[in-house]
Amino acid sequence: MPDAAADVSSPRPRPRLGLGLAALGRPAYVTGGRADDLGAVRSVEAMRSRTHEILDLAYARGVRYLDAARSYGLAEQFLRDWLAGRPDVDDVFVASKWGYTYVGDWRTDVDVHEVKDHSLVAFERQRRETQALLGGRLSLYSIHSVTPQSPALDDRHLLAELARWSAESGVRIGLSTSGPHQTDVVLRALQTQVDGRPLFSAVQATWNVLEPSVGSALQRAHDAGWLIVVKEGVANGRLAGTQAPSALSAAADRVGATPDALALALAVAQPWSPTVLSGAVTAGQLDANLAAVEVTTAAALAAARDLHHLVEAPETYWRKRSDRPWA
Repeated sequence: MPDAAADVSSPRPRPRLGLGLAALGRPAYVTGGRADDLGAVRSVEAMRSRTHEILDLAYARGVRYLDAARSYGLAEQFLRDWLAGRPDVDDVFVASKWGYTYVGDWRTDVDVHEVKDHSLVAFERQRRETQALLGGRLSLYSIHSVTPQSPALDDRHLLAELARWSAESGVRIGLSTSGPHQTDVVLRALQTQVDGRPLFSAVQATWNVLEPSVGSALQRAHDAGWLIVVKEGVANGRLAGTQAPSALSAAADRVGATPDALALALAVAQPWSPTVLSGAVTAGQLDANLAAVEVTTAAALAAARDLHHLVEAPETYWRKRSDRPWA
C-alpha cells in the first residue's frame, strides 16, 4: 500500500494536500455556494463526470491522498470507476469511512441525508460494501464522526473485530471526529487498545482558524505516530471567497493569496504535520486551494497573529455548522 507521506513524481512538487469527496459524491451538502458551483443539473452522471474531472486535475497537480466515505452518496463508486479507468495510477493513498448511511435518495430537498450507526452490524455491512468497490486499493478505514456520545470506543466486540480485520487485511484503522468535544475523543482514542496494542493510527479532525480547539490533541496523536488529516479547513465555505471574514481576506491580500489558500496554508503549517483536505468541486476552487502550498510557513504563521479574534467557542462553531442547510 502506498505511504501517504511518500514522495511521488508529478508535474509539480507534491503538495501536502488531499482531496475529499464529501461535496462531490452526492447532490446536496452543507458547503455554501453550491447553486453557483454546480448549477441545477446534479444527476448521477453529471456528478460522476465532475468528480472524475476534479480527480484528474488533482492527480495532475500531485495530490495523492483521496478521501471518501460510505455516506458520501456514490463517492466510493465514482472513485472506483476513476481508478479502474486509469490502471497506471498506482501511487494514491485511498481512505474511506464507515458509520453513516446515505439516505438522501439523490435529492437535495429531503430532511435527512445520512443516518449514523456505529454498531458492529453496521461496520460489517459497510466494510463489505467498501471492499466490493475499493478492494485492495483501500489503505485507511475510519469510524466516521466519533463523538463522546458514540458507543464505538466502548464496544469491545466492535474494537476486537476492527483489530482482527486490520491485521488480516493490512488496512489501518482510524477515526474522524466532529462536534465541540473533538479533543476528548482523540485523547480517548489514543488510549484505546485491543490485546494490549493500540488500535487507531490515524485521525481526521476539523481544524481551522475559527475552530482550532483540537490542535493540542492532534499534537499528541502526531507524537504517537498517527497520520493526521484536517477536514473542513475552509469551514464549509465560511473561509473562502465573499464569505470569508474581512480580517482573513486582508491577511490573504498581504501574503498574495486567496482567503481559502491562506486558511489551508495555516493548517498545513501546524507542527503536527497534517495532510489537509481540499473539498473543491470546481477547477477554480481546486487551483485556489492548492495555492496553499505556495504560502510559506513563516508567512502563514505571521498572518495568523492577526486572526486570533476570529476563533469561536467550539459550541458556537458547531452550532453554526449544524444550522447550515443542505443544498
